[in-house]
Amino acid sequence: MPGLKLNKNVTVREIARYFNLRQMTGDDSSLDRIVTEPDINRPGFELSGYVRRSDPQRIVILGNKESEYIKLMARNVQRPRFMSLLNLETPMIIISNDNPLPEILKEVAEENNFPVFMTPVETARIMVDLISFLDEALAEEDTVHGVFVVVYDKGVLLTGDSGIGKSETALELIRSGHSLVADDRVDILRVHNTLKGTAPELLRGMLEVRGIGIIDVVRMYGATSVIRRHNIDMVVHLTPYDENRDYDRLGDLPTVYTELLDVRIPTIELPVSPGRSTSVLVESAVMNFILQEAGYNSSAMFKERIRTHLIQINEENQKGEKR
Repeated sequence: MPGLKLNKNVTVREIARYFNLRQMTGDDSSLDRIVTEPDINRPGFELSGYVRRSDPQRIVILGNKESEYIKLMARNVQRPRFMSLLNLETPMIIISNDNPLPEILKEVAEENNFPVFMTPVETARIMVDLISFLDEALAEEDTVHGVFVVVYDKGVLLTGDSGIGKSETALELIRSGHSLVADDRVDILRVHNTLKGTAPELLRGMLEVRGIGIIDVVRMYGATSVIRRHNIDMVVHLTPYDENRDYDRLGDLPTVYTELLDVRIPTIELPVSPGRSTSVLVESAVMNFILQEAGYNSSAMFKERIRTHLIQINEENQKGEKR
């Protein structure tokens, strides 16, 4: 089911452009440095001379504390400390709050064609925004064959063999007021322990239905009928109905999971046959999933109802025998 996993990176040039950073040192070629780590480094220990556990692949942020500390450092100490920061693997340095660029840092950076940037944004804000940007830009990525829809605000990945009716089910759900994210190919990003699904740019908003062709969902059903990206909350796997198979009727079986990018997603197998409204079944499956998340288990409640009923019958029989 999974497709090709992609190793991703982002360049300093892309980050500088996205955050509107002012370049203070380094030429145009220095902007081609690659960022591979989605975290940043506040170099307090490095400036004090401790570099053993430093991760040189992270972007370096110099905030108010670092800037004040640098002012207290002797000039003959600054040079070797800055040299340790300008590692070949270190992509860039960003000075926040429009703090001044230290003179020695500028000299060392120019000597090594190293990009140093400035921003008026406060340290905490640029850190949060930068980490969020990198989390998504560097997120592990995979592709799967299926249809991704949002039903009752839950991201539902429809899977199954070609021709089982995934796109037709999605069309019925869209007509009922739910939304399409992707048809045929779903691109998946892992951000921390959450999976996000989206459509390739070329296929976004399009749905292929056998016998009709390609449908422009937005034009037919409105702007709210398509969502650009959403968390993947559950998988519904469509299979042909087998009359010889004994399907679970009471929900006794343990929860099944589909593993995507090392994240387990709750999965429901839904048998499909003529005369069954698959879209209604998907809606019901999602509502049941929402209730279970809220702590309500209809199968357990039904079993308890049966147990209570049997106890009542037994008590009535015992009373009848005593008479």
